[in-house]
Amino acid sequence: MANALQEQLLKAGLASKQKARDVKTQKRKQKKAKVDDGSADLKQQIAQQKLAQAEKDRALNEKRFAEASEKGQVRGLITEFTKFAISIPKDAEIKFNFTMDNKILSIYVTDKLQGQLLSGAVGIVRHEDKSYLVPHKLAERVNLLVPAWCGYLWEENSSNQTEQVDQADDPYADYAIPDDLMW
Repeated sequence: MANALQEQLLKAGLASKQKARDVKTQKRKQKKAKVDDGSADLKQQIAQQKLAQAEKDRALNEKRFAEASEKGQVRGLITEFTKFAISIPKDAEIKFNFTMDNKILSIYVTDKLQGQLLSGAVGIVRHEDKSYLVPHKLAERVNLLVPAWCGYLWEENSSNQTEQVDQADDPYADYAIPDDLMW
């Protein structure tokens, strides 16, 4: 019966078919907008939890940094990684990329240093916009005291997260991986 008035208006020429369609779509959109499936509350709750966790992590990091600063460990750590930093030869041609604070940074290394980085013997520490190649143990200490300074640290746990396929079951075992896939 709701369409009876609409039909009368169309017959009288007071409304057009396009106007009638527009009104129907507008009513449909309003009806959909009124439906509450609870997802807005859930999204808000998840966002609040993320903010709370981020604040908690930030407070914990600040506490660690303050404790380390009080003990003079941070100052000693800076002098230690500048002292024990591995010097990069000027003829280094291999670009080694790493991520830090959602930015991709790069450093030029030699074949030997690249192998040490990938095997975990060496890590990268970044302080005051300068990157240092340091031994793995020193990079771990930097990561514990000031995680924001640790640019690249190979960890055995992170590389084994993906399941390794047995050599017998690997269908691609006969294919060599090209060298140009390093990023």
